[in-house]
Amino acid sequence: MSIDAVPSLESAREPEREPIALPTAADVEDAAARLAKVVTRTPLATNSRWSAELDAHVRVKREDLQAVRSYKLRGAYNLVAQLDAEQRGHGVVTASAGNHAQGLAYACAALRVRGRIYVPRTTPRQKRDRIAALGQEFVETIVLGDTYDDAAAAAAQDAARTGATMVPAFDDVRTVCGQGTVAVEVVEQLAALGEIPPDVLVVPVGGGGLLAGVLTWVRERHPHVRVVGVEPAGASSMAAALAAGRPVRLGDLDTFVDGASVRRVGDVTHAVVEQHPVELVAVPEGAICVEMLAMYQTDGIIAEPAGALATAALAGYVRVEPGQSVVAIVSGGNNDISRYAEIIERALVHEGRKHYFLVEFPQEPGALRRFLDEVLGPDDDITLFEYVKRSNREFGPALVGIEIPTKEDLPGLLARMDAAPPTFDKITADDPLYRYLL
Repeated sequence: MSIDAVPSLESAREPEREPIALPTAADVEDAAARLAKVVTRTPLATNSRWSAELDAHVRVKREDLQAVRSYKLRGAYNLVAQLDAEQRGHGVVTASAGNHAQGLAYACAALRVRGRIYVPRTTPRQKRDRIAALGQEFVETIVLGDTYDDAAAAAAQDAARTGATMVPAFDDVRTVCGQGTVAVEVVEQLAALGEIPPDVLVVPVGGGGLLAGVLTWVRERHPHVRVVGVEPAGASSMAAALAAGRPVRLGDLDTFVDGASVRRVGDVTHAVVEQHPVELVAVPEGAICVEMLAMYQTDGIIAEPAGALATAALAGYVRVEPGQSVVAIVSGGNNDISRYAEIIERALVHEGRKHYFLVEFPQEPGALRRFLDEVLGPDDDITLFEYVKRSNREFGPALVGIEIPTKEDLPGLLARMDAAPPTFDKITADDPLYRYLL
């Protein structure tokens, strides 16, 4: 196991828990049989872009084309389908950042079970609308809290109060087994092409349900497959759990990758992952944005941030040998189109093509014109210009955003700024002002 980054943790120690009965490959196969007539057998498609880039045979498992545009339907339906009549009568409840909620909504409507779904306020409107459409009259959506964990606490209180069955997004053996059926399909689809299981299977990781399910089945049936789990750098809770030897709560959490931003992984998922050889890598949110744009512009795939997590890791975060067979799971296609402006911004910053400065302009005619003529290169572009305030009669600071063609053009821009009359300060990622820009 390799862990690239472990974020800060909250200091409170959690009580010891009872040993967990781990799922088996047979459990995953039972789930596959249960889901056979429910889920879409999503395509396993060759990705020409990454195949050429890595000199390997890269395929993507298109779970973004699932009935609810993510693999989450598998785990939710597998759990609800196993409830007895009395449990179904009390209904079900869950918390979700969006995709699991849609999976449960679909399951509730299909099985005619009442459900209540708690989502944090960060859940995009597009996902909330889809929950309502999929659940029809069987599901009530309740918006509460700023993170998944806030919604989860409210859902747990609901279940305790009403007797409804909690349907965890990841921390339940039945959920894990349902998610693991993705791996079963991948191997069956390759076998239909006359091929053996892949050399490398790249899996996105949030709370760990998909990774735990994949590992449960692959390690028993095809142990030679190298499984790589990919977390967002700002929410790498599985890496933190493995480093600590138990699930721990992250102190800092970047919620941009909303479908995989989980402060604490599950007891079940951690127990499974801890028992199996696995690599974990963390991918910066900016790199995920770069991949989302490439998927849209080149591959014709509309992916949400969590959906692009696995393929984003192919950009130097996962070791791939020439000629290897690689499968990456595209885990979600529920992206809110209104987020693309932020996605483009983060991608440009990550690529080193967009930079911000505080520039002290002399308060005299022609100062801005001289800055444009003497500082900007022929293909540089000002994307933001705002006077902050006039500190005195002679100078006025302005916040200036500049986009350059490539990151290699930055030294020339900085040299021209040094030589120009206005003084400037470059705003870096550790500057408190920076968080207001992204």
